Order: sequence, then C-alpha cells, then structure tokens
Amino acid sequence: MTLAVRYTAARTLDTAPALSAPPGPGEVELAPAYVGICGTDLHIFHGDMDARVKTPAVLGHEMSGRVVRVGPGVEGWAPGDAVTVMPLRWDDTCTACRAGHRHVCQHLDFIGIDSPGAMQQRWTVPASTLIRLPASVPLVRAALVEPTAVAVHDVGRAAVREGERVVVVGGGPVGILIALVARAAGADVRVAELSAHRRALAAALGLSAWDPAVDDVPELVREWTGDAGADVAFEVSGAAGGVDTAVEVLGVRGRLCLVAIHPRPREVNLHRFFWRELTLVGARLYDRSDFEKAVALVADGTIPAERLISKVVPLTEAPAAFEALEGGGDVMKILLDCTDDPQGAAV
Repeated sequence: MTLAVRYTAARTLDTAPALSAPPGPGEVELAPAYVGICGTDLHIFHGDMDARVKTPAVLGHEMSGRVVRVGPGVEGWAPGDAVTVMPLRWDDTCTACRAGHRHVCQHLDFIGIDSPGAMQQRWTVPASTLIRLPASVPLVRAALVEPTAVAVHDVGRAAVREGERVVVVGGGPVGILIALVARAAGADVRVAELSAHRRALAAALGLSAWDPAVDDVPELVREWTGDAGADVAFEVSGAAGGVDTAVEVLGVRGRLCLVAIHPRPREVNLHRFFWRELTLVGARLYDRSDFEKAVALVADGTIPAERLISKVVPLTEAPAAFEALEGGGDVMKILLDCTDDPQGAAV
C-alpha cells in the first residue's frame, strides 16, 4: 500500500492509501521522488478549478523519479531509469493535433489536473510521456525540469534573440526561469517584481530587478534603452497592473508574450499596439524539444535549480506546504518528498 495526496474540496487535502495496479500495455509505473507545487496546483487548492477537476484528485505535474515496472509492449525503459514526465496526453485527431500543435490539443488531458498526478508514491503514466534524465542530475534538482520547459517554450514563442532587451514582469519561479533562459539566449534582461525576497534572489542570480511599487519601470526602461523601449516583455504576474507595465515598456514592433493565467478579462491599451505595431503572443505548456532543452539547461547549471528550491518536505506535509506558498513572496519553490522513507534532500 502506498500513499497519495488528494484534493477533496476547496482548501482541503488529505493523505490516503492508494492501490498500485500493474501498468497496462504502453504504460510505465513510476516511483515519484520529488514533486513541485506550482501556481496551477494552488488555483486547484483554492477551489478555482472545481468545474474541471474531479474529486478526489491527485495533483502534481512537476516531478522526478524512477521507473518501477514497465507494461506490455514498452521498449527502451527499465526499472531504475531516472525520468521526468511531460504530463500531456492528446487525441491526435483534433484540428490542433493535425496541424502539429499537439500540446494545445482541443481535448488535452493535462495529467495532474484532468487525470491523476504525481503527488503519490506510485504513479502509472503512458510510456510516451517519459523524458530521460542524465545520471549526473540529482533527482531533487530534476523536479524543476517541467517549469524550466515552460520557460524554454515561452522564450521560443517570443523569439528572443541575442542582444535584445527583455523585461520580465513577475519574478516568481516561472518569471525567474524565463529570465534565466532569455539570458542564456543572449538577451539583456530586467525583472519587475514586488517581493523583496524574490528581487534579492534575482540579484543573487545576477539579474537586475526593479520594484514596481517604488520604481517607475517604464521610465527606467526608457533610460536603459535610450528611449527605444524593450524588444520583448513577458507578463508573468497575472495582475492587471502587470499587463499595463508589460505593454508600456515595449518599443516599436515589440513583442508581448502572455504567460500568466489571468482569471478574468483585462483592459489592454490597444492604442499602444496600433501606435507601435506591437505583437501579442500566447504561450501555453511545451513540447518534447522544450523538455529536452530544459533537461540540458538544468544539467549544465544554466538553471541553478537548487537556488530556486526553498525547501523540501515529506509528502504527508503537503497541506502545510500549500498554505506556506499562499504567502507568495518569501518562498519560491517547495518540493514534496514522495520517497518511501523521506530523510530530507540536500539541494
């Protein structure tokens, strides 16, 4: 008998025994080692996604672990292999899939939201979702591959080029990861973030950060760019003010990449889009190439995953971990240790 953390109602999680059935054809059973809690998990915890999530629901899609058993017909994987999971299951028949955009399948099963996720000690997934991890990467750090893949996809969607000036509005985990990936692409990056803790972390990582509550961010961008404006802005805050800032800082033909999930429609300065011929692009999820690049960035230290992990707690302490993340600014990433005998991980 193994344990699983389940969402049962708004602000209610429990830890319950879970049965582990043998993997079926094309499936692999995993032993999750570490699972990150992300912003979407918090939205579910708050009850904001009850129309979509069927309770009791096992959450979690940022993970690392090892193969335990392989089902019939599975080749190339063996017990003990270190893996992460690209948690997407698509139908391959809809218009989006036929056009080659399977990650935004019109009937997408996002594993960990629409079907059981990784916050459990045994997890069965399609073998097609597995991404191999190099032996050199500790599993605790590899739990950040999935959010790094988000950042890789975002930077790709914005077509960030070497030498461009980039503003990231929102310095939470994904915002910092976007800034690091954009910097690795050769961009000059600034971060706008309200939390002093997160600004300090950005500075420790060599990123310049501004406080939009005190600093006139558009004016600072004008000074920084010689009145040209930024080439790219990423809106990662999810706030109306963040949208305004991201639009305002852009120069002629600048690109705004929308990353945050906004819970309601926002007013947007469309005159600015007209006047400066701006472009708005949406960025959602990732594909396999994004994951593979993310693995490489974590492996070579471009993404200092250990610096972004605030703490690692046992699976049974998931409710307290979710509550700690609600405070936002003083923590970045909390990982749940799903191993059978958690001792706490050195990162």
